[in-house]
Amino acid sequence: MNKIKLRNALQQFLVEDLGEMDITSEYIFPLTEISKGEFLVKKTGVLSGVEIIKETYHLFDPSIEVVLHKNDGDYIEKGEKIATVTGPVAYLLSAERVILNLLQHMSGIASQTSEVVKALNSDYTRVCDTRKTLPGLRMFEKYAVRSGGGFNHRFGLYDGVMIKDNHIAYAGSIQAAVSKVRAQAGHMVKIEVETETKEQVMEAVAAGADVIMFDNRSPEEVAQYVKLVPDYIVTEISGGITLESIGSYRDTKVDYISLGALTHSVTALDISFNLIGGAK
Repeated sequence: MNKIKLRNALQQFLVEDLGEMDITSEYIFPLTEISKGEFLVKKTGVLSGVEIIKETYHLFDPSIEVVLHKNDGDYIEKGEKIATVTGPVAYLLSAERVILNLLQHMSGIASQTSEVVKALNSDYTRVCDTRKTLPGLRMFEKYAVRSGGGFNHRFGLYDGVMIKDNHIAYAGSIQAAVSKVRAQAGHMVKIEVETETKEQVMEAVAAGADVIMFDNRSPEEVAQYVKLVPDYIVTEISGGITLESIGSYRDTKVDYISLGALTHSVTALDISFNLIGGAK
């Protein structure tokens, strides 16, 4: 993740949570009271976001010691230690929730992505995400997909053209939509066209699309459509594909399979933070 964007985002999250100050922690513990704490995994999965621990604590106090025991992308088992931190008790507790919210969410995405990649079990086809991310969290969620062994689709409306059904309907045709984009976009901008029929696939090829996506098509249809597309055009499947069904697309020879479910409906991986030495 871009360190400047990361720190800016973390500052916003902390301001939202802290307001003026953490009145619970700072009223109980003076900043001179130093302790140690541990981040522990409570459920097996794939880790993502460990740098957030260090970056968040260093926004409070650069002298807080953070020792990372695991790396992003590591398969972690219940009970394993992710990181150990040493610093003022008040700061350790004030930063806890923001760190855990992001770490658990990102690790949930990484774990889900890893499961999907394993279910596909292909040396050829890549699994990628979509723009179905939570506002403000796209950078974190797309990074988590990479931690889990997946790849990123476009990051926003600005870094790639994607001509969908509504664009086509109001432009009049795939050819018209692609031509209008080509007349204005720079040579570095790729154009993807969403298709649903054999005729649309052939039109997208003739129009000069860089990427052709087969939307909500069965494995049998995809295998047929891929044969219509020259090797220099990238192919993609999207729509309605699940962990249970993705394996049926293994032999279609499509280049990418994109799933919104990698980011929009994941279960957070359970991770906890405990101070060492405190009486419970």
